[in-house]
Amino acid sequence: MASSQVVIQHLLEEGGAPSTMGDEISAGLRGDPKTLPSKYFYDARGSLLFERITELAEYYPTRTEQALLDRHAGELMRRISPRELVELGSGSAKKTTTLIRAALAHGSLREYVTLEVSEEIARRSARRIADEFPGLAVRAVVADFEHHLGRLPGAEGRLVAFLGSTIGNFEHDDAVAFLCGVAGLLGPDGRFLLGTDRVKDPEVLHAAYNDSEGVTAEFNLNVLNVVNLHLEGDFDPRNFEHVAFWNAERERIEMHLRARRAHTVRLKTIDLEVTFAAGELMRTEISQKYTPGSVTELLTAAGLRLEDWLTDARDWFALSVAARAGT
Repeated sequence: MASSQVVIQHLLEEGGAPSTMGDEISAGLRGDPKTLPSKYFYDARGSLLFERITELAEYYPTRTEQALLDRHAGELMRRISPRELVELGSGSAKKTTTLIRAALAHGSLREYVTLEVSEEIARRSARRIADEFPGLAVRAVVADFEHHLGRLPGAEGRLVAFLGSTIGNFEHDDAVAFLCGVAGLLGPDGRFLLGTDRVKDPEVLHAAYNDSEGVTAEFNLNVLNVVNLHLEGDFDPRNFEHVAFWNAERERIEMHLRARRAHTVRLKTIDLEVTFAAGELMRTEISQKYTPGSVTELLTAAGLRLEDWLTDARDWFALSVAARAGT
């Protein structure tokens, strides 16, 4: 049987960078402390580096979440019976195949939609799914899920999946705002599948974000190349080093780039000049870790109702299923 036709839908400006990128980068670099949005890690090279990270011995989240999906996907798809699966930030779509296979076995699924900020990644993941599941309608939406969820058309029987604990990259209020957007995608029979990393031994967390091969460091530094490309910048990655640590008070890992020396960076597109002091930290990512209570609080604040909570034997990772409150 021939593979499925892939439909590409663009919600970004020409050139692939979100229209908000300049404003977001400018606001972050003018802040104290300086920050860069973690979503810009994921150009083609960044995505490949992240795939390498997921295969490292120290990096447990991907393996643990995959094992949960392998164990529970069949029962979840039987209960949810999705006609459409929308995945936000699918990456390589490896975990996606577990959900799709289970939904097709149940006989409900008709369409798969991947939403990615990188067109190359969106096309690659969509093509992979289309080739693996002939006959399934496949759509790749090139968009920023922080800004474009409201532009997706409504659908009955929709399952929205947000895996990999990517929700942990949001500050609390931003996470609630994002989840409000997700709630808007769900009809009365829609469901939301969320992956969250659990609070655990700080030594385990530290090792996961400071791997011995230095892949995470390379991944972290690559965000500077993305900024340079889209905003005509002159960041020199050699001027920075990777730093990641556990913030016990806020229950999260923080990734930073530390300036090795005092220097100035210019971003021509947004007419911005930024000065770094020697040793200054620029935060590039937070990775919030959760408890059942903190996940429930997030969902409730966004108008969602927790229906199911699944975790592994070590309580290292969790999958939760939610519906719109009141449905």
